[in-house]
Amino acid sequence: MPELVSINFFPARESGGGERKSRELRVNKFGVGQPVPRVEDPRFVTGRGRYVDDLELPQQCYGVVVMSPHAHARIKRVDTTKAKTASGVLAVLTGADVVADKLGGLAPPMPEDMGGPKGFRTLRAILEGQKVRTVGDRVAFVVAETYAQARDAAELVEVDYEPLPAVIGVEDAVKPGAPAVWDEQPNNIAFTLMMGNKEATDAAFAKACHAVSLKLNNNRITANSIEPRAAIGQYHPDSDGYTLYSTSQNPHGTRSAVAGQVFKIPETKLRVISPDVGGGFGMKFGGYPEDALVVWASRRVGGRPVKWVSTRSEALLGDSQGRDQIVTGELALDEHAKILGLRVSALHAMGSHVFGASMVVPLFAMRLSPGVYQVPAVHAVGKAVLTNTIPLAPYRGAGRPEATFLIEMLLDRAARVLKIDPVEMRRRNYIPAAAMPHKLQTGITYDSGDFVHVMDECLKLGDWSGFNKRAAESKKRGKLRGRGIGYFLEEAAVFNDRMVLRFDPSGMLTILAGTHSHGQGHQTVYMQMVSEWLGVPFENIRFIQGDTDAVPMGRGTYGSRSMHVGGNALKRAADAILEKAKPMAATMLEAAAGDIEFKDGAFRIVGTDRALPLTEVAKAFYRPVMLPPQFDVGLEASGTFAAEPPNYPNGCHVCEVEIDPETGAVTLARYAAVDDVGKVMNRLLCEGQIHGGVAQGAGQALMEAIVFDPAGQLVTGSFQDYAMPRADDLPELVSELTEVPAKTNPLGVKGAGEAGATGAPPAIMSAILNALTPLGIEHIDMPATPSRVWAAIKARESKVAAE
Repeated sequence: MPELVSINFFPARESGGGERKSRELRVNKFGVGQPVPRVEDPRFVTGRGRYVDDLELPQQCYGVVVMSPHAHARIKRVDTTKAKTASGVLAVLTGADVVADKLGGLAPPMPEDMGGPKGFRTLRAILEGQKVRTVGDRVAFVVAETYAQARDAAELVEVDYEPLPAVIGVEDAVKPGAPAVWDEQPNNIAFTLMMGNKEATDAAFAKACHAVSLKLNNNRITANSIEPRAAIGQYHPDSDGYTLYSTSQNPHGTRSAVAGQVFKIPETKLRVISPDVGGGFGMKFGGYPEDALVVWASRRVGGRPVKWVSTRSEALLGDSQGRDQIVTGELALDEHAKILGLRVSALHAMGSHVFGASMVVPLFAMRLSPGVYQVPAVHAVGKAVLTNTIPLAPYRGAGRPEATFLIEMLLDRAARVLKIDPVEMRRRNYIPAAAMPHKLQTGITYDSGDFVHVMDECLKLGDWSGFNKRAAESKKRGKLRGRGIGYFLEEAAVFNDRMVLRFDPSGMLTILAGTHSHGQGHQTVYMQMVSEWLGVPFENIRFIQGDTDAVPMGRGTYGSRSMHVGGNALKRAADAILEKAKPMAATMLEAAAGDIEFKDGAFRIVGTDRALPLTEVAKAFYRPVMLPPQFDVGLEASGTFAAEPPNYPNGCHVCEVEIDPETGAVTLARYAAVDDVGKVMNRLLCEGQIHGGVAQGAGQALMEAIVFDPAGQLVTGSFQDYAMPRADDLPELVSELTEVPAKTNPLGVKGAGEAGATGAPPAIMSAILNALTPLGIEHIDMPATPSRVWAAIKARESKVAAE
């Protein structure tokens, strides 16, 4: 039986004599909703985690990648002579070897695969042999006895490049006559997505009393996960199979890419193991060139394991990056400041290749562009643009932050132009709770949401009404103070998935998860859920993930999908366990199955005190003899669930900043967040997700930016140049969760993992502009670095002086 705790509830009214009476509620200490600390943490905080770089296999050797120093160039010759004769070198592999061994490349999904328009599908070779299209393209792979020997030999690989003109920015890439990243696609547009109705939107603007427009740059950033990517590949000559240890959020997807696309072998020939993974954020979706290189190299060196671990500088060059969107938005409003129409025209950087699931970024950015507002007419066009830069892919939020930032900044601009309070502007335009379900003009339907309530709760939590007093205090200290509000909505969960529950002969229960936890706490929350549903003691539950041999199938974790898809699949598996176990319980209790009920972890004969715990019934399935013939040996069940339809988490974030006008430094003074993530499975873990997301969103708003020079060289190639938020950059974050259950899944859950990263940028930038508006500054791009803010202040001062 699960451990129970007592909670006392004190009614608002007191009974006669003033004595308060209490009533007791029995709650599963480890059940659904309880703030159970992560069971994973003890090994992480004591250094007992098991990451790919911790693994040392017998006869292991080491690989180093040679990367292109050019953004665009033909490869005239690759001379490996010196490298091959260097000390300790076992192999030097090039693009010519890829061709000789008939290996394939990594191909991305495209809109046409899902019924969308046809585009230009790029194939990414694991080693480039003819042309490089970005700094960081992989050109050679050196394998040696030690890492130092491999690194030294990599310096000896001589590549003769013929530099070609490069195009870096998305606006430059779509200009007539721009250099073509791929000769086969001279306009540099990989695909175009269009949503809404142009004629209806034009008509809305024609009759509008007011119209505002904005051009925004959603700055390019990168994940910088605490654990860099790493991989170990081993070829097994006896079985002609392979094992790959990979820092992947999606081990089964990595297997599909490496086995199916590169080696063209059955997936059962490749075992992928993703042990503890230190952060992913979409960047570790799987299927990088290095995942294939170590496996291939192991075969070339006779089956010795080959290990590759990215340096931090290589990560900045080799990891997929995020955001990088130039967008123009226009908002039409009537005389009452009600939205009539929305136009969106966006250019989304893809980099040198359409890589991984990068197509979803413009997809989400377009179809979520109306946000949480009633927008009768929408016309949104997003173009995926190829440039000679590092490829982009989904990064925490993946299109949802871009959509949210645009609509929230447009509403702030409209509020300033029409001289309406920004809160009132939003209140007039929210989709009311009574209008749910609500279908957008972009084709999707929100099933639930109470946006006014969430905003009002956040305004109270953030003490919106007390701002003026704090602003006056800031002014006395020579500081500018501003406040901002950002309301976000996301589309969460994609695809289907499978979860398995399996009892062993001792009554212990194992969860085989198709999702993958890389910091989210799945082991803890899944165990909580199963403990409550099946009454199995929390400590008697085991969790397995990240091994394609142990877990039959799975689709990994990204897009805030795990609780919606994995959690509901787990519930179906639990229900199936009970259905399978009930006849056995009836046999053991010598009763009819129709007279048996399951309650508090045990099967009971209705109306009696005769009962058997599920764990005892499970043991009976493993009898070596005299097992009734109608029962199979063993008790296990699987459950599947699909995100069809998805869910729509949302929330309101309120921020206050202080700005030093002498230096331009921005300080986050206060931050409050109220998030609707549907039914909460573990409040502690959920709030942790939101806090971490806010930190990443603050990084994008204030300091993070990937920058290339005009030739395509990475200017921000180290942590000396790429800034990230530290603990003292963040204020105390006050957050609350409100439960508006989703109607799209039985558990009523909504995604939480990307909330903070989506809500923080508009809230922070809104506050900065609120502080700067009195100076006449109405726009500033992210990141709002001290130099950028200071330059805007000085430029405005110079303009005023000239007038």
